[in-house]
Amino acid sequence: MSTPPAGTPAAVWSSWPAGAQQLILAQQEEIQDLRRENDGLHLQLTALATELASLRERIGRSSRNSSKPPSSDGPGFKPPERRKGSGCKRGGQPGHPGSGPEPLPIERVDEVVEHHPEACRRCGTLLDGEDPNPLRQQVIEIPPIKPLVIEHRRHRLMCPCCSTSTCASLPADVEDSPYGPRLSALVGLLGSAFPLSFSKTQALLHQLLGVEISRGAIATIRQRLSAALDQPMAEALDVARAQPVAYVDETGAPTGNADGNNPTGKRGWQWVMVTAVVTVFIQGLSRSTAAAMELLGDAFGGIVVSDRFSVYNHLPLERRQICWAHVIRDLTAIAERPGASAEFGAELLELQRQLFAHWHRYKEGAIDWPQPATSLRADPPVV
Repeated sequence: MSTPPAGTPAAVWSSWPAGAQQLILAQQEEIQDLRRENDGLHLQLTALATELASLRERIGRSSRNSSKPPSSDGPGFKPPERRKGSGCKRGGQPGHPGSGPEPLPIERVDEVVEHHPEACRRCGTLLDGEDPNPLRQQVIEIPPIKPLVIEHRRHRLMCPCCSTSTCASLPADVEDSPYGPRLSALVGLLGSAFPLSFSKTQALLHQLLGVEISRGAIATIRQRLSAALDQPMAEALDVARAQPVAYVDETGAPTGNADGNNPTGKRGWQWVMVTAVVTVFIQGLSRSTAAAMELLGDAFGGIVVSDRFSVYNHLPLERRQICWAHVIRDLTAIAERPGASAEFGAELLELQRQLFAHWHRYKEGAIDWPQPATSLRADPPVV
């Protein structure tokens, strides 16, 4: 006699015909097979749903919910709805005071041209006198730019007593270069704050100043300026590392081979460290943890505000603040997911709005510093 199925009394099972027992056992086995198949299909469906949600989230990434730049959003991207307009045309409305430049004070005016009416515009009577409050219209113009060429002539004279030849030396403020400090500073500015190439720097100096300069001379000037700025750069970095809060980031940037350390022309990275008193930029070839540690220094004990890039993971959590712009985009991405994630993300965004509302009230002076923390603790949790 076969073993009865679970839950079936032995006395009842033994009273059934053998054919019925075999049929019940076959059905039980089939049910188990179907359950196992159903579990496998359920796991497969869950995996496919997870993959589909991931693909949809990847397709839906934009500058609102990720670190992608707005330029990559594409023509089909729908930006968030803006508040409804007032119905007025763009620009200043009737009666609105103008926002043009205010007249410069008289001490900054180089030339004054007086204009007097000759005769009355109605009857033609000749007019004479001065208007105590004339209408002022200032025209700002650039004077003709012409390079100032200074020739230093070092005379060599013969001593009448001992017949020794002596040549005059240049003053200490005259550099041994055909390009003066102001022109050199302009060349450095065009290669840094306004990062122009060698050819564009040549073209601008020629067209604007009438100065002919070679690419080699531009490179020499930039190297000389870099050497002169080594000490101020080190001092600025020391000051930045002594601040309580530093904002750090990095981005790809062309590096070149002006210092000879990049002969292959590898694309480098520009690091920035922003503090309340000084901002420091460092150009390098690496985006590694070592490069981040070199920027911050060994003794930095303040709070670092950054994105979630892994090179900052060596910092203790109590000394690290994730950039709120990145956090808000991540929370937006969570809120745009289907299911429970959408509700959870929406609640987190609401908490973020509450936090920022308290912060702005504190910045406006409406509440003192202890109140934001007290108010946030008093607010009922929404998650």
